[in-house]
Amino acid sequence: MKATIKWAGGASFVGESESGHSVVMDGAPDSGGRNLGARPMEMVLIGMGGCTAFDVVHILRKGRHDVTDCAAYLDAQRAETDPKVFTRIHVHFVVSGRQLKPEVVERAVKLSAEKYCSASIMLAKTAVITHDFEIVGVA
Repeated sequence: MKATIKWAGGASFVGESESGHSVVMDGAPDSGGRNLGARPMEMVLIGMGGCTAFDVVHILRKGRHDVTDCAAYLDAQRAETDPKVFTRIHVHFVVSGRQLKPEVVERAVKLSAEKYCSASIMLAKTAVITHDFEIVGVA
């Protein structure tokens, strides 16, 4: 996997993925940024959320469960001194679908956390990661 990061002036950078997608990152105004994009550490957190949500949906669909929506809400804390790594991350999933059983969703969340989500497993080297979920039924 490869990526290219180019300085766009001030505290702004444009990252381009190997697959050709771009994302703008910028610093906070108090550090010279213009608030034009997410902070790099926000991107790390978003990446983890995308990775684990992707897994949960994929696992449920592979098991032929009728999942219609999934959102992952992440709440993280960082160390107070440099390097300001993540020290705690909580992921709250809201999964919607028809006749979804709690044990099935719980299994999907656990498999993502323990086996499939590379981002979560990597971040767990510095952070305590917890999960919970709720199921929203669809008529």
